[in-house]
Amino acid sequence: MSAAGKSGAYGAMLEEDPDQTYENVLAEIQSFELPIEATLRSVYDDQPNAHKKFMEKLDACIRNHDKEIEKMCNFHHQGFVDAITELLKVRADAEKLKVQVTDTNRRFQDAGKEVIVQTEDIIRCRIQQRNITTVVEKLQLCLPVLEMYSKLKEQMSAKRYYSALKTMEQLENVYFPRVSQYRFCQLMVENLPKLREDIKEISMSDLKDFLESIRKHSDKIGETAMKQAQQQKTFSVTLQIKQNNVKFGKNMYINDRIPEESSEIVLKHTFEEEEENEEEVLTVQDLVDFSPVYRCLHIYSVLGDEEAFENYYRKQRKKQARLVLQPQSNMHETVDGYRRYFTQIVGFFVVEDHILHVTQGLVTRAYTDELWNMALSKIIAVLRAHSSYCTDPDLVLELKNLIVIFADTLQGYGFPVNRLFDLLFEIRDQYNETLLKKWAGVFRDIFEEDNYSPIPIVNEEEYKIVISKFPFQDPDLEKQSFPKKFPMSQSVPHIYIQVKEFIYASLKFSESLHRSSTEIDDMLRKSTNLLLTRTLCSCLLNLIRKPHIGLTELVQIIINTTHLEQACKYLEDFITNITNISQETVHTTRLYGLSTFKDARHAAEGEIYTKLNQKIDEFVQLADYDWTMSEPDGRASGYLMDLINFLRSIFQVFTHLPGKVAQTACMSACQHLSTSLMQMLLDSELKQISMGAVQQFNLDVIQCELFASSEPVPGFQGDTLQLAFIDLRQLLDLFMVWDWSTYLADYGQPASKYLRVNPNTALTLLEKMKDTSKKNNIFAQFRKNDRDKQKLIETVVKQLRSLVNGMSQHT
Repeated sequence: MSAAGKSGAYGAMLEEDPDQTYENVLAEIQSFELPIEATLRSVYDDQPNAHKKFMEKLDACIRNHDKEIEKMCNFHHQGFVDAITELLKVRADAEKLKVQVTDTNRRFQDAGKEVIVQTEDIIRCRIQQRNITTVVEKLQLCLPVLEMYSKLKEQMSAKRYYSALKTMEQLENVYFPRVSQYRFCQLMVENLPKLREDIKEISMSDLKDFLESIRKHSDKIGETAMKQAQQQKTFSVTLQIKQNNVKFGKNMYINDRIPEESSEIVLKHTFEEEEENEEEVLTVQDLVDFSPVYRCLHIYSVLGDEEAFENYYRKQRKKQARLVLQPQSNMHETVDGYRRYFTQIVGFFVVEDHILHVTQGLVTRAYTDELWNMALSKIIAVLRAHSSYCTDPDLVLELKNLIVIFADTLQGYGFPVNRLFDLLFEIRDQYNETLLKKWAGVFRDIFEEDNYSPIPIVNEEEYKIVISKFPFQDPDLEKQSFPKKFPMSQSVPHIYIQVKEFIYASLKFSESLHRSSTEIDDMLRKSTNLLLTRTLCSCLLNLIRKPHIGLTELVQIIINTTHLEQACKYLEDFITNITNISQETVHTTRLYGLSTFKDARHAAEGEIYTKLNQKIDEFVQLADYDWTMSEPDGRASGYLMDLINFLRSIFQVFTHLPGKVAQTACMSACQHLSTSLMQMLLDSELKQISMGAVQQFNLDVIQCELFASSEPVPGFQGDTLQLAFIDLRQLLDLFMVWDWSTYLADYGQPASKYLRVNPNTALTLLEKMKDTSKKNNIFAQFRKNDRDKQKLIETVVKQLRSLVNGMSQHT
């Protein structure tokens, strides 16, 4: 219903029943049907005082509602209270929830910051990646241009000027338009005209290019020429062998005695190599383009200025010759340095020889001879200076081979080389010196590795191996059953083999020197003598003097030198077989092995005597006598028994030595022991000696005499060895039997029982016993026998002093 309709209806109702009308109005207001302005307007507009009546009805309605609300509140009051209580409880949890929510929000914010940073990084990386992709694309576009330009530079450096021009054309037509927007392209474009001008200038200087070219290729030219000369020489030698075999109808022996069948194989192999390498052999024309010099010579000839061209060419070549002849400072360190020096010189003169034969008047024979004589003097001076620094024999030998190939090569081109072969004889002496130094180290290593004990063999195979290395002959050893031992140690066959290796090494230098067999034989024998007398002898003497070499090692060294001396005749036969020069020839040099090994043996013998005496001193220093003992122990001292046992074991080793050496060593040891014992008694630091100590000392001397009488080394006659202790024996007998009256009465008589007792010695020992007697016999004045003995000692001391004083005055 519309608002106007509602207003008319309420007006009619008010006229009929006002109360009911107000009730309806209130009901409509409470129903919340909007809008209600028409309803209210009908109340105020239709009846006078309607407002007052309506307000009364409205107040009554409100009061009814208040009463209903109060009833409802009363009815729901407990529930409200409970709800408030629940709300209060939830308040704390709500606050906690608020804190957690706040914290969670903060953490989300922090986490978001990292995500934001990483997102920014990702964005930045994506931008960089896009930039890189762009750069790569641009570089891929530019790289072909740069490569072509680099190729152009390489072609310019390699003097491939035609190719360089074609490359420039490609750059201008194809590549530069693609990258014309870049600055480097503009620079390249601007540089091309200059490069073209450079090519024009270079093309006008063909002569300088030619000179530079042959300077750069001189070592390659020389290397090729030397290789061809070496192959030709090998072929000629092999062909000569074949011809000799055919001529004589039998096997001919040259150096290593190559039989006919082997010669045919070598010859066939040489021909095959020649055929295979025929197409590969390079000539000087293959290595150097001579067209520039031909072209320039023709141009200068047409212009009528040929003489200026010839003078300029010769002047420049002389300058290059001086540069080629100037060696590097470290040339002597490696064979490559010498090889490079020789190949450059050979290359230089091969080019000059080629120019001499293919041009008319550019160079002459007189010019090349003058240039060669100047170069040869410089070469000899350089080689003489640098070879003096070579310490490696292999390097000197390779230098010799290079000089021979160098000389043969240039001789093939018509240059005289006799002075080079004269230089080789100077280098030969130096080669021998380097060999001697090298073999000195070899000998030292052999001596260091030797165990200095006889070589054990357990079967026939090992026996044959040793015999194959060293010419040893002993029928007694051959008859013995296995296992057995050779008398020498491992170093002997090794030394023998190394001496033969030295001879081989010395022989290598004589190859290709065009010398007679007599000269080679003399050189081998002289160098071998130097090896034996100087190098090997020095190594043996140094070995003998080393502190760690003991008596057993010295004995073995003496045995070794004996066998090496006997092997010298086989070394002479070895040299004879190499050179085919008989030893009966008048001028044949003999090997000095006898004197070499004799000196070494004498040194070893002297060292044996010295070390044996030192060992005795070590044992004597262990002596610990109680010089105040009243009674002896009844047995010899322990140190002395150990010393005697040591001497017995050592002298058993001496059985392999020559009899005179062993006897001398034994006599020297006994004499040194006797002297040491006597010095022990007469030591100035020893103040007192009791009779018990003398008796104990006497027991030790008896053991020494028993050892001497047991003949530790065979060959002594009678009691010769016991005489080494005669001075001690007579002195101790004098004190043991106290026979002073006889001593004093017979002193100076040839038949005196105590002829070897010196009065001064007896006086010294007696005074030490007198002091001991005084201190040990405190109550001697109360015993008549002791008093008498003391008086006797004093009387004898006085007489001995008088005797000593008389001897001093007489002297």
